[in-house]
Amino acid sequence: MKNFKNFALLSSLVLMLGVLVACGGESGGGENGGSKESVSGSISIDGSSTVFPIMEALTYEYNKKNPEVNVSVNASGSGGGFKKFTKGETDFSNASRPIKEEEKQAAEKNGVEYKELEVAKDGLSVVVSKQNDFVNELSVEDLKKIFTDGNNATKWSDINPEWPDETIKIYSPGHDSGTFDYFNEVVLQDKPMKEGENTTLSEDDNVLVRGIESDPNAIGFFGYAYYKENEDSLKVLGIKDGEGKAVKPTPETIQDGSYTPFSRPLFTYVNMKSYKEKEQVKDFSEYLLKNAGKAAEQVGYVALPEEKYQEQLDALKSEAE
Repeated sequence: MKNFKNFALLSSLVLMLGVLVACGGESGGGENGGSKESVSGSISIDGSSTVFPIMEALTYEYNKKNPEVNVSVNASGSGGGFKKFTKGETDFSNASRPIKEEEKQAAEKNGVEYKELEVAKDGLSVVVSKQNDFVNELSVEDLKKIFTDGNNATKWSDINPEWPDETIKIYSPGHDSGTFDYFNEVVLQDKPMKEGENTTLSEDDNVLVRGIESDPNAIGFFGYAYYKENEDSLKVLGIKDGEGKAVKPTPETIQDGSYTPFSRPLFTYVNMKSYKEKEQVKDFSEYLLKNAGKAAEQVGYVALPEEKYQEQLDALKSEAE
């Protein structure tokens, strides 16, 4: 009889725990989500390949709480994403740079109102293969010589006479990429990049990783998270500051801005019509701002201060009223 009573008590406790878990797991709402009611429908997201890992992590966790919401996440590049977003074709547009003036005008022309949300910080990372045993740091001026068209620096020895007399192989994000835009602004300064048989452009960062890691004479750049994900086969270079001190990207140097000039903010833009009219978009937007910091750190980026996310959430809600 004693065993039976113990079993009955244990069964009651398990039943009560099950009820509590069920009540607490109805949706993405509550402390870490938006609405407390279950939501359904579809959400369309496109844009930056740099922001893609953050959004992928967020949507994965969100879908576990809200399985009735169909979230589509694509990575056609910041520019490619804005082309769709400014036509009203997507709910969110991820970007590794701020929206451009011509994109703002396209949105206005098509009646698309939006809200910019900063989701994390990134350090654009200049990398070579781990097989490369001669270069550890470069200046912005060195990068100009390597990447700018019309410059005669085509071999490593052109940068430093002590380095190999081997052709430099360039791997770069494509022209629709916000990362390319940022590199263009800081390094190329609107001059054309070298192109041809020794240059590979791709919107897929994994293509760049594979090309660089297999060639000791290759160099390229992309977001910090892709470097961290592949640091066993890639070497990140220090970038010399104005005093000649080389600084490498780390969460600390990205956050405090000492990794200059390549520390940068990452964004997503939400279509305000979608936010106001689609409960699933509203719910996901609020979930995003409550969880973006954790997702960013999980995939190798740098979270913003918590108050920054809260300020943006308050402003988003206020604008929708």
